[in-house]
Amino acid sequence: MIHIDYTEYDASHTSDFVFDIPEGHDCWLLLLTQTPAIFMVENTCREYPSNCAILYKPKQRIYYRACGERYANDWIRFYTDENYVITTPIQCGVPFQIHDPSYCHKLYQLLVTEHILNNSFKDITIDNLFRILFNKLLESYDYKTVTPLFKNLKELKMEIYHRPYEEWTVSRMAEKLNISVGYMQDIYKNTFGVTCMEDVINSRINLAKKYLVYDQYTIAEIITLCGYRNIEHFFRQFKKTTGVTPNQFRKLPHAIPPLQNKKDKDFP
Repeated sequence: MIHIDYTEYDASHTSDFVFDIPEGHDCWLLLLTQTPAIFMVENTCREYPSNCAILYKPKQRIYYRACGERYANDWIRFYTDENYVITTPIQCGVPFQIHDPSYCHKLYQLLVTEHILNNSFKDITIDNLFRILFNKLLESYDYKTVTPLFKNLKELKMEIYHRPYEEWTVSRMAEKLNISVGYMQDIYKNTFGVTCMEDVINSRINLAKKYLVYDQYTIAEIITLCGYRNIEHFFRQFKKTTGVTPNQFRKLPHAIPPLQNKKDKDFP
């Protein structure tokens, strides 16, 4: 379990802020910076950009200070016997860039709330929130190069899955990010492990599966709702992705049986 000693988000300090604990804490300390800061790493002070994370283990020297007009961070002091923390691959005492600082910041806000309130399942909730936070940090730590376009790419991916029925093309995506088509294809695949058009297909098939199970639409209506203009194209992509046809998928046992007040045409 995770036992929080103290945690805070949006902690703000003036330009003369210095935090120097030569003997370290007797617990773990995890920081997420919101502004640039100077950290001592292996007895050398170095400036790091905003949106970095750093994990200090118990009894490890801690030294960091402001390097601008203001220093701000989220931080948590905690005790734990959890293996995923104790044996973490993250190098303690060395800052690293965070992929999704806003997501991690929200987790800190939730951790502070749970720490303050005396809810019935407080300990379990804190433990689960902390595991999520740690997983997000590991994702960033394992990703060696954080592209400056990551925020825009993430927003594009979310937009694709939110509106899969739109006319998505590589050219349109590249134009949204103001980059070339070739660079768009390369950076998307390098960032997410799939091509941008594979994500369009996946998002459309996911939507089609939802409609097939939970809604009363005919397959002809679903084809249009998911952004397809060609019946054969839809059936080919659906079977390639799921291994079955839409008709076969609708007949499979699901947690909630499909509502079929309308009759489907006998598509191939």
